[in-house]
Amino acid sequence: SLLSGYRDLKSTGESYPQEEDAASDATEGHDDEDQMYEGEYQGIPHPDEVKAAQRAARAKARQAQAGATELEELAEQYEDIMEDCGHGRFQWSLFIVLGLALMADGVECFVVGFVLPSAEKDMCLSNGEKGMLGLIVFLGMMVGAFIWGGMADKLGRRKCLIWALTINCVFAFLSSFAQGYGFFLFFRLISGIGIGGSVPIVYSYFSEFLQMDKRGEHLSWLCMFWMVGGIYASFTAWGIIPHYGWGFSMGTEFQFHSWRVFVLVCALPAITSLVGLMFMPESPRFLLENAKHDEAWMILKNVHDTNWRAKGQPEKVFQVTHIKAPKTQEDEFIEIQSATGTAMQRWAVRTLTLCKLVLKNVASLLGPELRLSTMFMAIIWFTMAFSYYGLGVWFPDMIKYLQQEEYESKVKVFHRERVERFHFNFSLENQIHREGEYINDKFINIQMKSVKFENSLFEDCYFEDIESTETIFENCTIRSTVFYNTDLYEERFIDCRLENTTFLHNKKGCHLDIDEENDVLIYLVSFLGSLAVLPGNIISALFMEKIGRVKIIGLSMLISAGCTFFLFLSFSQAAIIAWQCLFCGVSVAAWNGIEVITVELYPASKRATAFGVLNALCKLAAILGTSIFASFVGVTKVVPILLSCTALVCGGLVALKLPETREKILQ
Repeated sequence: SLLSGYRDLKSTGESYPQEEDAASDATEGHDDEDQMYEGEYQGIPHPDEVKAAQRAARAKARQAQAGATELEELAEQYEDIMEDCGHGRFQWSLFIVLGLALMADGVECFVVGFVLPSAEKDMCLSNGEKGMLGLIVFLGMMVGAFIWGGMADKLGRRKCLIWALTINCVFAFLSSFAQGYGFFLFFRLISGIGIGGSVPIVYSYFSEFLQMDKRGEHLSWLCMFWMVGGIYASFTAWGIIPHYGWGFSMGTEFQFHSWRVFVLVCALPAITSLVGLMFMPESPRFLLENAKHDEAWMILKNVHDTNWRAKGQPEKVFQVTHIKAPKTQEDEFIEIQSATGTAMQRWAVRTLTLCKLVLKNVASLLGPELRLSTMFMAIIWFTMAFSYYGLGVWFPDMIKYLQQEEYESKVKVFHRERVERFHFNFSLENQIHREGEYINDKFINIQMKSVKFENSLFEDCYFEDIESTETIFENCTIRSTVFYNTDLYEERFIDCRLENTTFLHNKKGCHLDIDEENDVLIYLVSFLGSLAVLPGNIISALFMEKIGRVKIIGLSMLISAGCTFFLFLSFSQAAIIAWQCLFCGVSVAAWNGIEVITVELYPASKRATAFGVLNALCKLAAILGTSIFASFVGVTKVVPILLSCTALVCGGLVALKLPETREKILQ
């Protein structure tokens, strides 16, 4: 046992290196030697002595296992080195930088949803185009996760993350200025491909700077940045998009409205993370796996010195002199090929070789050793994402539907009214006019919102400077009438008879509504949904090491399934918002456990690849979930609730079959 190992070491008089756990982070900079360990007289071993006993137990197990491979020995030694380096200033600095990259991923998921109500009017989008714009981001993130995850295991975590964030920033910037739907769609697709690499790389990267007993907790704290991204997007959308004056125009061809300002502001987390990454090193574990011993040693020494200087112990010396770094055949192949031919030939060979190695790594996830784990994780990722993202669209869409129902219930109906020689200088809203007669009337400089004229007669009327939303004329007769500078195009007239009617200087393009009463509530709903994640994040982080990853995932998914089932009892906007907050708060614990165990199940050479493949599957599930759930809004809520509940129950039961990884060394 660890305690007997501690007694054996104590009897031999061996000294123990002072680790970070010997003192609280709150006492950083104090001299630990001047402090008395309060458990000394109670027979409780010092944390440093316990760690030394753990090392002795690992060393003893390593000696007993004569067939240990070089990679297994490297994993054991690397864990010892990370314990020597401690957890301090370096890890917290990296935590902030990578957290911002994760925040950028969270923001990306919200951007299109928030700008769509404005963009659809600014760019005259049809329902099909709106649907494609909503899905294109997830499609890009799916492709990006697969590509960048695979490349990060071959080219390096830091290098790939820098390239991914750079692509995201550049194309997010371009999308804010794109005037046409095609360009905007393309730029958001490439922006999504860029940010798609952040999740698989960030978790793999950060985990390789953490020691075993801190890995689960601190990876869970890192997950909070995704929540911060949702809050940031909701708050900035709320503060920017309704201010239509925050923009400029250059003639009629170039418009830069407030929603485009919001798109620019959403790129700030990625830009900040990109700047921070310039000061961060590559993962030493990746370097060691690729036989770059000297570079890895220098980085580990820097981590060690940075942490202990911050704790007021600059005299502590990094005592590691040699680290096992197996040479791989893949690296040799690239080196041989890179030394021959022209620059273009060398680039072609390197690119082809890289593609082959990435695909080989992907195929190895279904090898004998990893097949079962990969299958289980694929089911868990898919079912969780299908329910989470599907309900993430269903909640706000249901609220909008209930709002629309309430709005339509207040419609004013005018039957057989006759209006002659009248000047309409006030806006018309939420009205139905049936079998009316309008003779020699003027409609000048007004807005028409949700107005319908049925079987009505317009004779010798004049329409000027009209802005309309959801306004139609059906089975009407329109005689000797002029439409000047309006957006009442001929397609607004359904089965109408137009006699001697003139359309002059119709408004070009689309326009933004001045009043969007429902926008504030939608921003608030997204804000509350993101904020509700906070309790679940804190609880999962505190109990990740105590309860274990498997139980947290299984229990959270099963409780989330229960939350969705109770949606049958929600008939109001307030009830749906309450259940959304509860669902988000519980499901985030499952997400944290899923991301932590994904990092720990796979070896370093396949970690980012596996995370990328599973995250790509997650985005595929998101595309399916959002499409299916949205199609049932206003039709029935039984199908979405049963689908999400069934998926979560299946995923939770499968999660309980996973091996526990909380006390295992990162392979």
